[in-house]
Amino acid sequence: MKRLVSSGLESPFPVDTDRLIRAIPDFPIPGILFRDITPMLKDKDGFKEAVDMFVNRFKGRGIDYVVGIEARGYMLGAPLAYAIGAGFIPVRKPGKLPYSKLSESYALEYGTNSLEIHADALGSGDRVVVVDDLLATGGTAAATRRLLERLGANVDAFAFLIELEALKGRDVLTGVDVVSFVTY
Repeated sequence: MKRLVSSGLESPFPVDTDRLIRAIPDFPIPGILFRDITPMLKDKDGFKEAVDMFVNRFKGRGIDYVVGIEARGYMLGAPLAYAIGAGFIPVRKPGKLPYSKLSESYALEYGTNSLEIHADALGSGDRVVVVDDLLATGGTAAATRRLLERLGANVDAFAFLIELEALKGRDVLTGVDVVSFVTY
């Protein structure tokens, strides 16, 4: 595992990631090694340090909105939005949003899914950072980017707590800053 503070810059994550990010084999299907952040969320120091890394990276960048991808992106994105004085926009799985919405489909390592956003969530020129817990193949993030671009928003960066480098997800997110703090 490498620890990063921004694209290409190595620095130690100030907490014990081996203890706070557990590996669960064969979840959600056989052959997938799931990186579970719930121990980090439970640990008050670990959670604070993780959120602080996002805040330190994005404060002062003029971000209008933090877009969190369901569901773990909410856990990191909402406190980031609060700390930097930005609004928070949820991107949800199908059937969860009550108002007029846009939808995008994407491929997962183990299937397909869709994401939705309210049609009035963002406007032309809004500067956003997209947050999720993990970057794997980049399908979820790329679908989110397509939704945001359809609304006219400017994606300033994608930020992930964890990146699985072997799956090359950042390769589908060209043209914007891609930040990950822990890589496997």
